[in-house]
Amino acid sequence: MSTSLPVRVHHYGWTVDDQEVNRRFYEGVIGLPLIATWTEIEDIDGVERALSHTFYGLADGSALAFFQMADPGDQREFNTPINPTPIRHLALKVEQEVQDAIRRRLADAGYAEPSTFVVNHGYCVSLYTVDPNGLQLEFTVDHPDVENINAERLRTAHADLARWLGGDHSSNNAWRDDVTAAPESRL
Repeated sequence: MSTSLPVRVHHYGWTVDDQEVNRRFYEGVIGLPLIATWTEIEDIDGVERALSHTFYGLADGSALAFFQMADPGDQREFNTPINPTPIRHLALKVEQEVQDAIRRRLADAGYAEPSTFVVNHGYCVSLYTVDPNGLQLEFTVDHPDVENINAERLRTAHADLARWLGGDHSSNNAWRDDVTAAPESRL
């Protein structure tokens, strides 16, 4: 890998309508610590706007960041359009114990199917849920042989893309057991 690549994600930003509801979900249910709250007045598009910007920490030093505007008009202007779909999502790598703990806390907090579900993708097993803002979250546990799986996908990445773009849309996922995957969970 090139040393000119970005080091890691610094943060991922999203708009929220209620910072306290958001804090209860991310800190209380998911278990991410609130590591910073910035309250600022920013010049955005030539207009001074008051906003709150919260950060929830991840183990690698990156964060999920959430914005709420003080002015309701600004909030409507900058609110993230919501169209819940399992395709547009934020995926976070976790260990099995962490995924299990998040799943239990989600159940205890009343998050159930269809908004919370598990999919075995073969190369990973993912717990999906939707946060109070409509953001689809995925908590992923890698397959025990993930290094070899990743090496194979890297080795064939360009050829696989060319094949798919050429019209061959067959699966190259030998690790997935589609017999056990529910039709709605096949992404």
